[in-house]
Amino acid sequence: MTQCCINPSILSADFVNLEAELKRISNADAVHVDVMDNHFVPNLTIGLPVVQRIQAVSPVPLDAHLMIADADRWAPGFADAGLASVTFHAEASIAPIKLARELRSRGAKAGMALRPSTPVEPYLDMLSELDMLLIMTVEPGFGGQAFLDVTLPKIRRARAAIDGSGIGVAIQVDGGITEETITRAAEAGANVFVAGSAVYGADDPAAAIDRLREGGSRSLRKATAE
Repeated sequence: MTQCCINPSILSADFVNLEAELKRISNADAVHVDVMDNHFVPNLTIGLPVVQRIQAVSPVPLDAHLMIADADRWAPGFADAGLASVTFHAEASIAPIKLARELRSRGAKAGMALRPSTPVEPYLDMLSELDMLLIMTVEPGFGGQAFLDVTLPKIRRARAAIDGSGIGVAIQVDGGITEETITRAAEAGANVFVAGSAVYGADDPAAAIDRLREGGSRSLRKATAE
């Protein structure tokens, strides 16, 4: 759990100059690509063809977050595109175990996301099918929202279950991550952090990533020591 990963969200980037924006975060662990369909969430961003072009020019691996309906049908195509990680929402999947296995069989790490109000307990038995559990710390659909502290107990419960199982599943958090909130999220047990405004809103995105990684790593070391 001690490795802190920073995955900047291009939702806060300049979409007219995405290739240049990707180069500004070349020290990131991955680039977080938010795919929204105006059905599962009330916003519309990009689809698979654009993601494929981002994949072709990105200096770091792609971490797709699919905020789309009918994930069972559409998510495998993103794995086929060669993305490092594909995360679907539990609320949008009829057969999440089958989908997670299909993503892995196609070469991508399998992630599953939970909205803030979705309890983690019904999904703990399928942890072995996942590489990452994404706990949303805002309501999905829009960037720039404030971190919801009410999600911290859920992160703690997920971390306790993962540590108790001995399975190496990462916990990602997405929404309102700043140099201040990353400390609380890391101490609760998260180790992969999506940051949009905190990175692309900075004068030097690469330096912002370094600061976030330093703060998150420090808090992870503290949590592990305790």
